[in-house]
Amino acid sequence: MSDINKTLETATLGTGCFWCTEAVFQQLEGVEKVASGYSGGQVDNPTYKQVCTGNTGHAECLNIEYDPTKISFEDLMEVFWKVHDPTTLNRQGGDVGTQYRSVVFYRSPEQKAIVEKQIAELDNSGAWSSPIVTTLEPLVKFYAAEDYHDNYFNLNGGNPYCQMVVRPKVEKFQKVFKDKLKQTV
Repeated sequence: MSDINKTLETATLGTGCFWCTEAVFQQLEGVEKVASGYSGGQVDNPTYKQVCTGNTGHAECLNIEYDPTKISFEDLMEVFWKVHDPTTLNRQGGDVGTQYRSVVFYRSPEQKAIVEKQIAELDNSGAWSSPIVTTLEPLVKFYAAEDYHDNYFNLNGGNPYCQMVVRPKVEKFQKVFKDKLKQTV
């Protein structure tokens, strides 16, 4: 049977710097494509330089295309909650500004309902000592980032930022989610 007719779904998630989590989502079984980009702002076709000012309203985010027969939106969200800190407002580690906010750009009422339920459950569980500040925003438009952001960690793994910030996230993810990783041949 051919995969040509399979129907992919898309999740658009902001976890701070897109370099930090692109490599994580790329490794999940069922994820077909991950693109870095920007959503949630008021400027058409923003550049990285513009978004970095914090003045466009955009968040750095990932557009994740996935096969729902292999991985569910709920499973993607499980990874989302664990690969960044959803309790820090407009910051992830040393990255500060609204462009680094924790955000889910929902594409359907179902996605919104799933995230609202998970936030309530996680807050009630005491998983974090502070409440979740992740915002839910309807997806209006996703703008792909400049080409040099694509596959950033895999192409630039030796760069100091990747070594100090991205690699530890990827290694932790691989340990925690080893049962969800793509199988290599």
